[in-house]
Amino acid sequence: MSRVGKNPVEVPSGVELKIDGNVVSAKGKLGELSFAATDDVTFSLDDGKVTVTPANDSKRARSMWGTARSRVQNLVTGVSEGYTKNLEINGVGYRAAVQGNTLNLQLGYSHDVLFPIPEGITIKCEKPTAVAVSGIDKQKVGQVAAVIRGYRPPEPYKGKGVKYSDEVILRKEGKKK
Repeated sequence: MSRVGKNPVEVPSGVELKIDGNVVSAKGKLGELSFAATDDVTFSLDDGKVTVTPANDSKRARSMWGTARSRVQNLVTGVSEGYTKNLEINGVGYRAAVQGNTLNLQLGYSHDVLFPIPEGITIKCEKPTAVAVSGIDKQKVGQVAAVIRGYRPPEPYKGKGVKYSDEVILRKEGKKK
């Protein structure tokens, strides 16, 4: 029994949800998203709640049950509120700036790292050391934040690099004399 899958997904007001076979599409104030599930799960919409049930008793159907429910929840949350990942840049001379449709990162290399901002994602730099990645697709927002972090991951001795704002860097002790 899936603990995640058995909970219904609440559809807030202002979000229009359509179920067409195994394709679930949501439309809200921020945009429109859709998700095509496998044939192992079935969806039902009643009283503003989406219920996901496994189509049969196979292992694959039971494993896709919670996944499909989470994907529907991510659709609904994405079109109504959106997702944001905050990154912090630590290090002397390390900074970021948005120039048009590219993110310019100065991360201690001999050259600037130019990251083209993908469609559907907005990146803001309130401070030169703070980057906010936001959008309606949770997977895309997380992927873009991970790619930016991957240009200079935080190192354990001084903590220099790009890290998530809620990430804790385990620090190591330096050399002994």
